[in-house]
This record gives sequence, C-alpha cells and structure tokens, in this order.
Amino acid sequence: MTGIVVVAGGALSALGEGPAAATAGDVGAPARVAVGFDEELARAGLARPFAGRVSDEAADEERARRLVERALAGCAAELDRAWPSWRGRRVGLVLGTSSGGMRAAERAFASMARGEAVADAEAATYFGPMARVARGLGVVLEPAMLVLGACASSALSIGLAARWLARGACDLVLAGGFDDVSVFVAAGFESLRATTASPPPRPFRAGRDGMVLGEGAAVVALARAAEVPAAPRAFLLGFGAASDAVHLTAPDRRGDGLARAAEAALEEAGRPAVDLVSPHATATPFNDAAESRALARALGEEAARAAVVHPFKAQVGHTLGAAGALELLACVDAIARGVLPAAAGDGPLDPDAPARLLERSVAGRPHVALKLAAAFGGANAALVVADRPGPPPRALRPAFVGVAAGAGATFARPDAAALDDLASRAHTSADRLARADGLTRLALDAVARLEAACGSLTGAGIVVGSALATVETNALFAARIRERGARAAEPRRFPYTSPNAVAGECSIAFGLTGPSFSVGGGMHAALEAFAAGALLVEGGDAARVVVVAVDEAGPATRALSGDALQSGAVAVLLSADASGARARVGALELRRGAPAVGPVAAGHRALLPLLADALPGVLACASPPDGLARIALESL
Repeated sequence: MTGIVVVAGGALSALGEGPAAATAGDVGAPARVAVGFDEELARAGLARPFAGRVSDEAADEERARRLVERALAGCAAELDRAWPSWRGRRVGLVLGTSSGGMRAAERAFASMARGEAVADAEAATYFGPMARVARGLGVVLEPAMLVLGACASSALSIGLAARWLARGACDLVLAGGFDDVSVFVAAGFESLRATTASPPPRPFRAGRDGMVLGEGAAVVALARAAEVPAAPRAFLLGFGAASDAVHLTAPDRRGDGLARAAEAALEEAGRPAVDLVSPHATATPFNDAAESRALARALGEEAARAAVVHPFKAQVGHTLGAAGALELLACVDAIARGVLPAAAGDGPLDPDAPARLLERSVAGRPHVALKLAAAFGGANAALVVADRPGPPPRALRPAFVGVAAGAGATFARPDAAALDDLASRAHTSADRLARADGLTRLALDAVARLEAACGSLTGAGIVVGSALATVETNALFAARIRERGARAAEPRRFPYTSPNAVAGECSIAFGLTGPSFSVGGGMHAALEAFAAGALLVEGGDAARVVVVAVDEAGPATRALSGDALQSGAVAVLLSADASGARARVGALELRRGAPAVGPVAAGHRALLPLLADALPGVLACASPPDGLARIALESL
C-alpha cells in the first residue's frame, strides 16, 4: 500500500475542532482530558452520566449529521489548499458509524408508538446522516459506502477506502466516521456495565472500571501518492481485519483476533519497527489485557514494551464510529510534529496489561504508528501509518462468485421446532437463538444453507448488508427506555441493536475468523456488502468471504420504508479460488448523487438472482432518492 497517502483531514471531538480535535498534545504537557458530567444523560436518570461532548452542537435529531458535515468541511478546506483541483477528480466517500441517526430514530419510534406517521423517515436510519451530507457536497460520489462495524467502523472504512483506490475505482476517497452520544446508546453501554463510575477512564491501569462515551467525527482524504501535487501528511502502509469469533460483546481474552488484524497490517506495511501504538483501550477490565496480549504477539514482547502507547479515548471518550479515524489523525499529528504523546489516567499499571504510558508528552521522532480497533461482534481492524513510503503494493487478484443460498421469512419469528432445527445446522443452541433478533436468525439460516451446499466455511470472512439494519430490535429497546426509564435498558437486547451483531453471531457459529463487519448505506445494502466482500478478496485480506444480505420486515421497517422490504436473506461465497466458481466479479459501482433509476429490488432481493441456475450479467439496485448500485458478473 506504499502508494496511498493521507492528503488532508477534518475532525471534531470534545477537545475541539480541526487540529485540536485529534492532537498528540504539547511537549512537556500532560494529556488534556475533556470528559465529564453530562446533563442530558443525568436528566435521563443514568447512574453514570459522563460523556465527552462537542460542546457547541444542539442536542437535536440532526446532531450526527452536523458533526460529520463539519468534519467533511474541515477536510475539504484543507484539500482546497493542498490539491485545488480535487473536486474535478473522481471522489469516493466511505464512512463508518455505530448509531447513525439514532436521535431521529428515537423520535420516530415514539411517533410510531402513538400511531402517528414518521415525519422524516430518512433521518431515522443509519444511513440518513451520510446520505444528507453526500447530497450537500454537490458532487457525484463513487464509490459511496457506509460501514456499520460498530466501534471499528472508521478504521474499517479507511482500510476499504484504500482498497477502492488500489482497484482504480476513484482518484480520492473521503474516509472516516461519526457518532454522537444519545440516551439510547448510553443506556445500553451502562446496562452492560462498560462505563466508568469515576472519570476519567484509566486504560491499562490497575482498578480500571470502564469507559466514557464520547462523540465526534473525523474524515481523512486518501489518494495515490503519484497524483497528489502537495506533500502528504502521512503514508498509509497497511490494513488488516479479523474476527474473534468468540463472543458477541467481550473480547477474546487471548487477543487472537486483534493480533491477526495487526499482523496483517504490519505484513502489508513491510514489518516496520513501530514507535507509537494507538490502542482501542476502552479501559474495561478485559479489553486492555487482551490488547496487551495481542500487541505482544504482533510486535514481539520487547518491541511491544518499547513502543509508546497513546490511549486517546481516555481524553475524548469512546467516540464509537469516529474513534478509529480520530485516533489515526492523532497518530499522524504525533509523527508530523515529532511528539510522543502523554497518556491520560493515573494509578499503577496493571501487570496483566503492561504498556509504556508517558505522564507528559515528550519530543521524539516517531516514524511508524499502529492503530488498533475492536468492536461488538468480535470485529477487529488495524492500520499502519508512517512518515515514509513502504514496500511496493501487492498485486490485486480476481474474486470469483461461488455457491449461493437463500432463507425465507420463517426464522424472523420461528416456533420451537424451527429453532431446534436451526440450532443443529448453525452449531449453536436453541436458547441462544431465542435470545437473538430476527435479523440474526435469518442470516444464520442462510449461512447454514450455504455451508450445507459448499462445505466448511471456517476461516472465511463475512460482510453483512442490511437496508434498514436493526430497526425492529431498536424499536423494542427504545420502547423499554421510554416506558421504564434509561436505567431499565435491557442488557440482553442491547448487543442486537448493533448491526454488527449479525456478522458477529455468524462468525461465532461458523468459525468465520476473517474480516467481519456489516454495511448499510441504503436500499442497495446487499450490493454494498457484495462489493465490500469482493474488495477484501481482491486485496488479499481474505481468501474467502461470505456475503450475506438480510432484512427483517416489521412495524418499524414498514413505518420507515413502506412495503419496500421483505424478511429474508441470501448468502453467497466469494473466493480467490476459481474452482467451482460460477462467475468472476467485474466492475463495481456504488454511487451517490445519481438519479435513482433502474430496477428497485430493495434489500436482500437484489441478490436473489444469484440463486438462479444462470447468473445475470449485472446485479443492479436503485437506492432512492439518489443512489445507484451495479455489479458486473463476468463469464468464466
């Protein structure tokens, strides 16, 4: 990936806007902490009402959109200085989020409960903020993709953006992520006992008790070095992703998945010596220890102890979908200004989570930084940035389309016999399936049918596409909070409000330890997932990827999209091996700002043609009002 560079960036966090939002700090100063008591969360009755807020944003349903809009504006302004002609080039947009338009969704769910129509359906979706910001840019964006990989979303987005550039699909990609802090999300994390009772968080310290949520947005502009007229801010050398395939919300105690992601990124980067590590560092008892084990395996014990560790979440809060991009920009700042950054928090180090933490920032010469990210569903991602180019990029390889299988609406709300049948095919228990949501059960059924058709899927990656994601589960979770208060949030249901839970449960059930995440940029999410799976195979991130398109139709879905979606799922295997293949993946098109013309096969139905004996030449789906997706399937 030596030819991919960071040209510009824009960011907001509790620390400020622009360079202040993702700073490595000043030499001689301790880490500045910007988390504290939060009035909105306190009014909701939460026991641990702490957050890192972007202070000058109104707490309304458009908050998330405005955050990402401001970050994009900052990045565009810097691009105007570094590359004045960039708007005339082919520009892509790859963003990640954990909660999307959740504030608007909460209002929509309340309207539904009163029997009222939803005033603004698009705003209440995960993709609403991105869709509106994309329209505001005033240019056609291709590719345009929304990653729903929970807390690893923006790290995954940056890696996928680099793969789009390597494919030659665009000249410049705006990549990153966003999230704001809502009562819905804060209540869920508190119900899991993941938040601290005494901020600031204390990552890698003995006695740490959890994180503080934060909000923000960060966007980086990536391009091929040979095409950029200005000196780059940094070189993006490596990307890796892997799944724990162990637990839906807790990290693998050995850190194996995170280690594999880090090793893949470092291998692509040419195994450079790492000076600075930006860890996930949620300051929960298990995460930091698992991360230390992952670093020791990926870097070696001695190198892991020598690298300075910068746990940025302790300063601005856990910004969820924005975290990976914000923290990467802090690494870029440290490299550019020659700063080894201080770590927030105090107290003795946990001997099970050793890390080199600095009390004050010091002058230094960090050349290479490793950024780690982990998420609900066991998803892990890693990025390597440096002040110099790396080895030559590896050659792209073809991605082939293999077997496909479909699941009907049965498992959205199955009876006991159906649960027992699915449990035996999906290598799990009926009790676990009963606790899961309908979206997860439908996906498990489709993947089980795929496995029955093509054999073991162990070790493959998985990408899940869902047009409206988890809105049915979200509506139930929100109803409980409305009726009983935020402290009554259901810890068993909250993990399934994350769209990444579907990919996580499939990973656990079928041993899918490759890259694992969900996408959902609109009604064309099925083709978005297919495209992401093809990128991973072509870029060498996985030899096989299971692509799942799944939708659960219900009252909330109908309120937001009418009858456009039906319950069901389709799973297809993409592979670097041509053996038994039915077609080769050709051109990939995911466009925003284009007229919504062509067939409207919303959601998973866009992949139904793959179930036929004869494959079509093109898979196509419109995503009203201004999206279009097309994928060419080439004959062998």
